[in-house]
Amino acid sequence: MQSRLRVQGHPIQPMLVTFPFGLFVSATVFDLTDVLGGPAFLGEVGYWSSVAALFAAALAAVAGMIDLWDVPGGRTRRTAVTFNLVNVAMAALFLVSCLVRADAPRRGASVVLLLTEVVALAVGAVGVRLGARLVRLFDAGRRAEATTFDALGGVSGSTVDLARPRP
Repeated sequence: MQSRLRVQGHPIQPMLVTFPFGLFVSATVFDLTDVLGGPAFLGEVGYWSSVAALFAAALAAVAGMIDLWDVPGGRTRRTAVTFNLVNVAMAALFLVSCLVRADAPRRGASVVLLLTEVVALAVGAVGVRLGARLVRLFDAGRRAEATTFDALGGVSGSTVDLARPRP
């Protein structure tokens, strides 16, 4: 199975998922530092990192939904649906944290919000595991590992494809 959304033949959705997860981890680290007595501006940075991660998660979710149309039934489809639901659950927990902090005069995190973010990251870790399983399922038997730089010779300018995948 190939993804509908590709750049240079590589699916976009696995690339997009890394941005929100990395930003969520960064936000949690900033909030942890703020809660432990670091400078107050780190709570603000954590808040805005969460907001940026939510936008990135929305883009990744759209790409995931487009790819979900072509996932074959059975175990692979269940894994793909679970992967998307887990990522949505992680984003929802961070959304709750952002909404609680949005009206605060100082957007720093509290201990309860920090624990919510840690739980969200634990949920996200399950999503990372499921995503790795999906990549292995989709790449099974197709990947020919390049052993030299000559294998990269056919790569030319950047392209984005939106095409019907081959069965």
